[in-house]
Formats: sequence, C-alpha cells, structure tokens
Amino acid sequence: MGAELARQYAQADVELIFLARRKEKLQTLQNELQNRCKNIELIVVDVSDFLLLQEKIRLVGAVDIVILNAGISLGHSAEITPFADFKRVYDVNLLANHAILEILLPHFVSQKSGKIVFVSSLASLISMPTAKAYASSKRALNAYAEALHYKYKKEGIQIITLLPGFIQSELTDKNKFKMPFLLSTKDGVKIMKRAIDKNKRSYVFPLRFYLIISLLRLLPQFLRERIVNSIN
Repeated sequence: MGAELARQYAQADVELIFLARRKEKLQTLQNELQNRCKNIELIVVDVSDFLLLQEKIRLVGAVDIVILNAGISLGHSAEITPFADFKRVYDVNLLANHAILEILLPHFVSQKSGKIVFVSSLASLISMPTAKAYASSKRALNAYAEALHYKYKKEGIQIITLLPGFIQSELTDKNKFKMPFLLSTKDGVKIMKRAIDKNKRSYVFPLRFYLIISLLRLLPQFLRERIVNSIN
C-alpha cells in the first residue's frame, strides 16, 4: 500500500520520502517514479529499531504530510501468541508511530500546519480471538490518534485516521479465508488518498462492511459472542 500511495502522490512539484526496511524495493520504486517527482529520498530502516529510526527521522526536518502505514499481522491463530511476536506487532503498529512523531511533531507545531495520517483497520472495531495482537494494536492506535487530534487541532495540524477493511497487500495475501469486500491495492489506496485530500478526521470503508460490524456491536453481548465465535 505504501508503494501505491507513492504512485498516486507522485507529481512534478512533489518531493517524496520513502521509508521502509527493504532497500531493493525502495530503489525499484524510486526508479519507477523519479521522473514524475521533484525529488525522492530513501530512508532504509526497520521501524521497530526505534533508536535508528529516530536518528534517521531527525535528518528529515519539516514535512507537509506524513502517512504512517507500516503494519504487520501474525495472521489468524487460536494458539496463545508468543510474547516476542505480540511485542513486535505493537512495536510496528503502534510504538513506531510515536517514535516518528516525537521528532516530527515539533516541526508541525512550528509551521502551524500539516497532516498526520494513521492507517488503522476495521479490525480495530471488533476483536476477533484469533487476531488479538493485530486488533488490539490498531484499537490502541485509534485512541492515540484521537488524543493527538484534541491536542493539536488548535495548532492547525490535521490528524486523519483511516480504517480500511481488506485491501490486497502482503498482509492480506497470507490469509487463508475468503475476505469480504476485498479491494484491490489501487482501488483501496485511491479511497484512502481521497479521504486524506478531503481532511476526513476518521474515515471507515468499505461502508457495507462497516455497517455489518456496527450492527454486530449493537447486539446483546451473549448474541454477539455466539456470532463472533461461529465466524472465527
């Protein structure tokens, strides 16, 4: 999704910064888009390496928008999640965001403008037993984003939280089940970009999937448990 976001943001007057852990993929994307952009900078780092991540972000300086879309999932398993795996999900899906923003937020405040975009998930709205780490990390991300909105709205900073359903990506490619309302990478990212451009504080999609989850959450507890366990 990060690569497709880069493609859809690539314009002659735009400077892009790509951050990821796989240098070869970054360079391939840079070669693809370098003639469409004013400038492209690469940052090669694993976002769970917090000290190195912050060191590299300090060199970036001020930006107009940051899209925080790094995320991992352990897939679906009924087994007890090993602590190291659980921690890595939280490191990437939640804590890396704060590691980055600790450095960037003072720049946003100083320029009194900018957008911070969090890519959460519809999975954050209802926690399936087989996706405990992923769902809970994304729900925590929602709370973090909400707090930043209250804190920095008066500073002219837009905090945007996107909650997509299933979008084709490396995360969804490992799912062994039929994913309802699955969107292609291009179509899913197009919706995300439109929401960002319109400054949607929180944007949930696809709508039909969201309505199903909302109805499920409204059911009495005993009935919701029965449905969740049968689906799971």
